[in-house]
Amino acid sequence: MTALDLTRADWRTSTRSSGNGNCVEVATVDGRIAVRDSKDRSGPALAFGPAAWRSFLHGLAEVRRG
Repeated sequence: MTALDLTRADWRTSTRSSGNGNCVEVATVDGRIAVRDSKDRSGPALAFGPAAWRSFLHGLAEVRRG
């Protein structure tokens, strides 16, 4: 897998973010979803393919339902 160029990423935070800086930012780049810590924007980022991202979101929804 090739390195993902995040220099042109359009990062966004969740609309549910409380604005306290303790959240993650998400961007879509080259068909992959990148995630980074909003407190360390120059730090590492994780990248997921679409299927893995959907699975992650599904898992979060299951946790919220308890």
